[in-house]
Amino acid sequence: MTTAVSPPVNLRQDAMVISLVGLAHGISHFFHMILAPLFPWIKDAFSLSYAELGLLMTVFFVISGIGQALSGFIVDKLGARAVLFFGISCLGFAALVLSSAQNYAMLLAGSMLAGVGNAVFHPSDYTLLNKKVSTARLGYAFSVHGISGNLGWATAPVFLVTIAGLTSWRTALFCAAFLPFAVLAILFVYRDLLHTEPVHHHNAHTSGVKTAGGSTDFLRIPAVWMCFGFFFMTAMALGGIQSFSSSGLRDMYGMKLSEATTAYTGYMLASAAGMLWGGFLVAKTSQHDRTITLAFSFAGIFSLILASGVVNVPIAIVLMAAIGFGSGVAGPSRDLLIRAAAPKNATGRVYGVVYSGLDSGLAVAPLIFGAIMDAHHPSWIFVCIGVFQVLAILTAVNVGTKTRALAV
Repeated sequence: MTTAVSPPVNLRQDAMVISLVGLAHGISHFFHMILAPLFPWIKDAFSLSYAELGLLMTVFFVISGIGQALSGFIVDKLGARAVLFFGISCLGFAALVLSSAQNYAMLLAGSMLAGVGNAVFHPSDYTLLNKKVSTARLGYAFSVHGISGNLGWATAPVFLVTIAGLTSWRTALFCAAFLPFAVLAILFVYRDLLHTEPVHHHNAHTSGVKTAGGSTDFLRIPAVWMCFGFFFMTAMALGGIQSFSSSGLRDMYGMKLSEATTAYTGYMLASAAGMLWGGFLVAKTSQHDRTITLAFSFAGIFSLILASGVVNVPIAIVLMAAIGFGSGVAGPSRDLLIRAAAPKNATGRVYGVVYSGLDSGLAVAPLIFGAIMDAHHPSWIFVCIGVFQVLAILTAVNVGTKTRALAV
């Protein structure tokens, strides 16, 4: 019996590719949080409302979402490495623009540039992982990829708030600008490991095999759009956590800024731990939608308990971590669920379109949650987070059912 396999790849090369892609992913997620931790300082410096602060996040993710859907096509055409390098460079320049902002318009411009940079990461990262890492290690690769992103989210508030507290918010952003350029230098040294061949489209169809066909044929696959919906719902929940969970916790529980930052950091670190465990789970089961269902069910329940306001500050911090752990466990299963739904040779395009759902949700969420905070209903933040997680379960189950039916 013969089986078609990928060219043999040794463990060291797999580990290097996973590490390099993870490093890039970490810095992209760091820049998701380039402004939110500094909102208390920026709000006072420019006399902004919560809705105006939320708009800064919305601009970032609108640009990123549009760019992500488009960059998937560019990744397939030019290769992932060049596109990835471009995105990382944009992040560094964006931080420099933000650090020197003299008015709200400059803050918006910096957010837009950061959104352009962020747009390239998921199509580039997942193309590199799918093409350069052996199939047997993909579950672990996706787990590390998710963990690195969460570590970027967790590191950003600590890095930025610490420097801003000691100096100023401008200095914090200026220091952050050096991080993407340092990562870019490391990736350039190991650039040969990140080389991928461009995809050449054709119209041939092979019976029983999912193929990309024309460059936009994959858009006709229902599972791709259900994956988009899944990402949109999870991003709405995540957007509430990222943008205004700290403010909500301070209003509901009377937390100090340091305690609210600890709660958010606990969420992200626990989410990273959940992704690590989730990486082992995906290696043992192909029922990825069921893993997602269990993980998000628990996360949604904990969100509603937090929204009730019946617990004390230490328990509230623990609940934030529990929500993060549940969300993290679902991460690797989510990525393999998308891979199962993607046609052959359309990796960059599919991940670009699907992950634009993440950016779309993160673009809408700050406006909604900012309005909730302006209306002085902080508990609704956590009610909405729980509701969106439950809605994500429905889309995941739908995707899993359809991909299993196609495999039969």
